[in-house]
Amino acid sequence: MKILIADDEVTILEIMCLYLQREGFTLYTAEDGEQALAIEEKYHPDLLILDIMLPKINGFELCKYIERKVPKIFLTAKSEEADKIKGFSLGADDYITKPFSPREVVARVKAVLRRSGMVEENVHCIRYGELLLDDDHKLVEIRGVKISLPPKEFTLLAFFLQHPKQTFSREQLLNNVWSYDFEGDERAVDAVIKRLRRKLSETEFHCIHTVRGFGYRFEVVEK
Repeated sequence: MKILIADDEVTILEIMCLYLQREGFTLYTAEDGEQALAIEEKYHPDLLILDIMLPKINGFELCKYIERKVPKIFLTAKSEEADKIKGFSLGADDYITKPFSPREVVARVKAVLRRSGMVEENVHCIRYGELLLDDDHKLVEIRGVKISLPPKEFTLLAFFLQHPKQTFSREQLLNNVWSYDFEGDERAVDAVIKRLRRKLSETEFHCIHTVRGFGYRFEVVEK
């Protein structure tokens, strides 16, 4: 799912991108209202996180320019009751004042998306961008296309999804996905990853990268 964060404080953009990307969201950032409006019109993000005191077009005015219905969260230093009332009257789904906890913002983002019906309630589902893994039904789906995976490939993909952008050696993958008493060797990892890559690539979803001399990393790289 896509999220636009508009704030003129670069540090806040960097922090929130770090925390939200860990949860599998695709992030767009803007440092002023005009840039935010252009991104919104081009990419149609699923949720907006807006500062009120944006240069060029402030957050309140920005809401008036956006015609489509999209969940919005204000993340701002303006803590007066009147500002909160105005924010909610303009269609805000939540209002968070600075300073804030990044973890709390992530939790509120998920809550807003759940209330809007845009994410599943099932805690056994893991979503990373356009990929959904349903552990209850042992189902993998990418852009609506269902992919059938045998148990070991499914377990390996689930492990990667729980640890995106982290690099693991073959030995680490053996210990975490197979078991400590597995009697095979590290070539088993290469074989399973090769099969998993082939099936995911059929939907043009390329996410398992080889880190030469070490192992593998799960990450979707925007082209």
